[in-house]
Amino acid sequence: MCSDSKMRDTSDVVRVVVKPRRARPFFGRHPWVFESAIDGVESQTGKEPEAGTAVQLWSTEGRFIAHGLWNPNSTIRVRLYSWQQSDIINEDFLTARVQEAVQLRRSLFNLNDERTGCRLIFSEADNLSGLTVDFYGRFLLVQFTSLALYLQHELIVGILARELAPKGIWLRTEKGMREAEGLQAVDGLIVGKEPPRPLFIDAHGVQFGIDVVQGQKTGFYLDQRDNRLAASRYMSGRRILDGFCFSGGFGITALCQGGATAVVGIDSSESALKLASANAELNNVAEHCKFRRGDVRAELETLKGQDATFDAVILDPPRMARSRGGIGRAVKGYSRLNLAGLELLRPGGILVTCSCSGLVSSEEFREMISDVARTSERTIQILEQHSQPCDHPVSATCAETEYLKMLICRVL
Repeated sequence: MCSDSKMRDTSDVVRVVVKPRRARPFFGRHPWVFESAIDGVESQTGKEPEAGTAVQLWSTEGRFIAHGLWNPNSTIRVRLYSWQQSDIINEDFLTARVQEAVQLRRSLFNLNDERTGCRLIFSEADNLSGLTVDFYGRFLLVQFTSLALYLQHELIVGILARELAPKGIWLRTEKGMREAEGLQAVDGLIVGKEPPRPLFIDAHGVQFGIDVVQGQKTGFYLDQRDNRLAASRYMSGRRILDGFCFSGGFGITALCQGGATAVVGIDSSESALKLASANAELNNVAEHCKFRRGDVRAELETLKGQDATFDAVILDPPRMARSRGGIGRAVKGYSRLNLAGLELLRPGGILVTCSCSGLVSSEEFREMISDVARTSERTIQILEQHSQPCDHPVSATCAETEYLKMLICRVL
């Protein structure tokens, strides 16, 4: 790890110079500098900087732009953290950034409650590109998506421990990050006690058990907390198909808070379905739930062949577009999935459809639903449109931080 003293050493200021006519996004505070935007690197030693080195971004006209951290292993060569030339990326700087993020969550959630679950730090949206921290009942789940910031993990974990005094801090690495960033992180306990499996949180009065060690992402989809409640308001008296149900979030919320009568949940993960069944028991709604394991698309076809129908269909698939080249395929995938869902939906039924693919815009997602309406020859009314909650803020200068979309539709 780069030490604080090394980060303070400005005797060899490394300047990364941006190509002509490529500097505008960075003057506009976008935090990602891709390899293709860089004209050259200037340092007194003449050597290419090592991963994690603090660098300054400059224009070809000789104007300072921002401070960042360098990673020669990533297509994002520099992640930017400050546009004030007087700043230094050191322990004091990182402490202030963590404190800013925590202050927002303290104003929104009771961080002393054993059943609180929220996102504590949301990477670029909290000016800490490459760091995600989730808070689960006094345990912290940390993910690094930047090698340069991971090289400061001991420092950052120490800051988190001082600010929150958690019972334990557990490291999880997102799929693909080791290859994309050159990360050599080993998942596991960093500080304190290992989190129980499951641990429990409360989301709008509904109780959920979470496996933060092996569950998907960091154990729970905190970003759908408010959307589950919003969808539940349309579920009174309805029989629901909950596709990609994971640990039962949408369906169980609909039963507990929305007055739904029955839920059929589908997921491909056996461990997720075990959690879903346990969560149904925990909330005393198990008699109204059936969970089946399988590929959701195949299961929709099977149910269609059985002439099954539902009063509501909820579709919350995993991310479909991981690169810009995959946007077209993702939109077609969403279209086919929603058309299959409509085949099972009674007239007047409710379709809740979601996308967590940040590369697919809200406009593209709504246009997809328009195409589904035309193709299916059914009238679709969009009743509500939702994004991500307040603990997953959107950076006004980094559009990529707005990723979650949910449409609540009435289908005639």
